Parts: sequence; C-alpha cells; structure tokens
Amino acid sequence: MEEIIHIYHTNDLHSHLEHWPRIHKLVTERRRWHVEEGDEVFVFDIGDHMDRWHPLSDATRGKANCRLLNEAGYDAGTIGNNEGITLPFEDLDSMYQEKEFEMLVANLYKQDGSRPAWAKPYQVYISKKGTRIGVIGVTVHFGRFYEQLGWKLTDPMEEVKNCVEEIKGESDIIILLSHLGIHDDERIASLFPEIDIILGGHTHHILHQGKEVGSSLLAGAGRFGYFAGHVTVKLDVDTKQILEKTAVLYEMMEEGLSDREKEKAAAFYKEGKELMSEQVTILPVELAADPMQHNELASLLVQALKEWCNADCAFMNAGMILKGLKQGEVTRFDLLEICPHPINPCTITMSGAELKEILLQTRDETWPHMQIKGFGFRGTVMGVMEYAGIEFRQKGNVPQVFINGELIAAKKQYLLAIPDMFTFGRFFPEIQRAEEKQYWLPEFLRHLLEWKLTNRKITI
Repeated sequence: MEEIIHIYHTNDLHSHLEHWPRIHKLVTERRRWHVEEGDEVFVFDIGDHMDRWHPLSDATRGKANCRLLNEAGYDAGTIGNNEGITLPFEDLDSMYQEKEFEMLVANLYKQDGSRPAWAKPYQVYISKKGTRIGVIGVTVHFGRFYEQLGWKLTDPMEEVKNCVEEIKGESDIIILLSHLGIHDDERIASLFPEIDIILGGHTHHILHQGKEVGSSLLAGAGRFGYFAGHVTVKLDVDTKQILEKTAVLYEMMEEGLSDREKEKAAAFYKEGKELMSEQVTILPVELAADPMQHNELASLLVQALKEWCNADCAFMNAGMILKGLKQGEVTRFDLLEICPHPINPCTITMSGAELKEILLQTRDETWPHMQIKGFGFRGTVMGVMEYAGIEFRQKGNVPQVFINGELIAAKKQYLLAIPDMFTFGRFFPEIQRAEEKQYWLPEFLRHLLEWKLTNRKITI
C-alpha cells in the first residue's frame, strides 16, 4: 500500500505581493484537493518572504507577511537574510508573535545562547498513516551582521549535522528548509545522505524538475513569486521506504492576474502607504533627482552619509535615488518610494594612498550606465557618483584629490563612508578586501535622508 505526501514550497518572495493572491489560491486549493483524496500535504516557505521595499512590509516590520502566511495555511518556514538583518532586534523578535505555523531556524540564537521563543531547530510531523516527517530549517551565515543586531548565528552545517543526528531515529523522511543557496544545498546533499529533500532559497535558483544530488532531491522556486514548487513523495506505508520523489514548478504568471487579484495586490500597497503617511518635513522647494546627472537630492543624501557616520568623506551613486521629491509635505512613504533599498551605511578606514586609488576609480566613465542586480539595490543603473568632502583637481597631467580642502596625504588614515553595496561583489576590490569595515545597522540610507531632511533646513 502506498502513501502520497505533497509538499508545496515558496521562497524569496521579497514582498512582491502583487503575486501573492495567486500563490494563496494555489496552496489553499491544492490543500483542499489533496485532503479530499486522503493524501498528506504540507506548505513551507524558505525565507525572504519579507522585503522592506514594500510599504506594507516596512510599515508593519514584517508582521503583515506573517499574517499572509497564516491566512494561506503554511505549516512552517525559515527566515532569510531580509527578515534576519534588515530589522532591528525587537522587530524580528516580535514579527512572529501571532504566527500559526512553525518557524524553524536551527542556527539562530540570542546572544546569551538561548533560542528565541518563536523559533525552534526542527519539527517532526506525523502523517495520518503514521509516517514521521522531520523538517529542519537553517538560514545563511551572515554572522557579523546578526551579531551587530543583538543575535548570535552559528554555522548552519554544524546545526544541520546536529539536527540530523537528533531526528534521524525518529523520522522516516527528513526535509531541509535551506536559505543557504544552491551551492551549500548541493554540499549538504553530499554530506548528509539522510536528508531526502532540500527545499532551497537565497540564490533564487530555478529547478523546474528538481535536481538529484546523491540520494537527495533539491528543489528551488526562483524569486518574487514567479513560481511555486510542488514535491511529491510516494512511499510504502508498511516499510516507510521512499518509492518515488518528483519535483515540479508552477509558473504563477502564466496567465494575467484577474481583476480581483489586482485589487487585492493594490489593497496591500494602499494599506502600507496609509500606515506610512506620517509627515517627515515640508520642503520649501522641489528636490529633483536624475541618476545620470549630479542633483540636489543625491548630494543631500551623500552629505547625510558623511555626517551620520562622522566620516572624513563619502561617496555614493546617484542611482540610489529613484526619483525626486515634490515641494510641500514629505512622508515616510515618499522616502521609501524614492529610496527603497535595504542598504546600510558602511565606514572603512584606509590610507590616503588606498583612498586616492579608489576615488580615481569612481571617475571611470563606464560607471553611470552600469546596470546592477542584487546587493540590495532596487534601482536599475549605477548613475553618476556623488561626493561629500571630496574634490578632484588637475595639475598638468596629474589628477589630484583633496579631502575637506586639503591635498590627500598618502600615509594619513581616513574614514570613508559608503553604501554597504560597494563592499560586496567586484565593484572595488580594495574595498572588498579592506579589513577595517564597520557596518551601521539597522539604519538604511533612506533613514539617513529622513534624518537630514528633519534636522537640516533646506535652502536649495
């Protein structure tokens, strides 16, 4: 006699709630169908469901995302880096207070070594036919950032090892909810053959029919709710041996959204906008923005970056500002709309020689048109570079750099403030390699802009 277990999974929605109505419909309808057939069904989220670019997520600090998971009947989830390191400690610690599902994060602790009340390392479910399904959750090891926010993050590989040892004797099937990325998922599959299914996220990988690595089936459903995943497991009821494992992805946008679905998505946005209607300031003049031109608003933000971090100088790309601010009232929603990135300030201590080399690189004519994806960036192009405390002059054929009016000194130490985006990837190898970095959490660039607008008189 066979038992069929259906597992639906989503990952990296990043608060693209315009796609949520269709996902909600899929998982709730499918659960009803499978229950009527007498099959077992589970629904899991693999993290980064929340992203603070969306006003509803930002205004409620993710509590609205928790509500949506409740309403869709999810059984369990894990956190991604967007839940973990874009929220202050208190907000993450309270985000899941009203959850009706399990949050599985084996490698997250408070700094005293205790686990948060809302999370556990694993859960063992028992099907109606007596099959024991062990489910473990882990999130990507951004330990340095978690530590600054008041959390302690441990090595996910070690935690997976510990959890597998604990539950393999009491589980017939082991499932891992992994917000680690495809490469770590493949490594885990090789190291832990006891794990039957790895539902992945973080690297936004798309596995249309899954991927077999050793005895494990890997699955991943891309990003932004474009897909939802479905894994089907057939096993022998008596021996509990798995007979077949298959994976498939459903394309959520195969057909256009219905008017009712569009209304629901618009309602999410409207609710968030209303919650963020608090006035920040009143502008006496319009502040324009254009990524390809030096402009008042980007200049204001880079000045705020320098001042907030008490740095000697700062630079950032004008593409951080997506559009300008009109004359008159400015609300928190307005600032979210023009600067939606979950990007934090970062300061780096370096010598004048190192700093000069980096600053000269920023003048490369290819920068403005460079298209960027990832790193928290929510715009399209890099845009021109804006500077604070930095001036370039030409002496014959020799470029000169001045910091706050003084010629840069090769051996002097300077404190540079930048968006943390520049410390990742291959933008500036010298910055990526620099050891003396400080990330300023949990403030985003838009919070610095709010601080600047609130505390400085605008006379532009």
